[in-house]
Amino acid sequence: MGNSEIRRLDREIEKTTKKLEAVRRGEWWPLNGSERRAMARALAGGAYQITRGRSAARSEQRMDTTGTAAEMRLNAELTALHGERQRLITEAARAKAKRKSSGWF
Repeated sequence: MGNSEIRRLDREIEKTTKKLEAVRRGEWWPLNGSERRAMARALAGGAYQITRGRSAARSEQRMDTTGTAAEMRLNAELTALHGERQRLITEAARAKAKRKSSGWF
């Protein structure tokens, strides 16, 4: 259970870190469906406002808010993965210590 699970979690952590960096750069590929729809809606609304000769500040703010929400979601996911990894490492260390202590001496 130990090492293979830890390696799997390490891969997930690496993948989530890449997604977080991409969201911070303003890329859309790591966004989930509802976040993509919100971004597209804000983008279309902003384009409409600009063609009408008005400011798109509200749409820009909505896009920033959506990006921030995605960033917070990925941060929470990353924190949970790190916590799970630490739990597995502690569990493996306890099992190893128990095996060693049940020796001859």
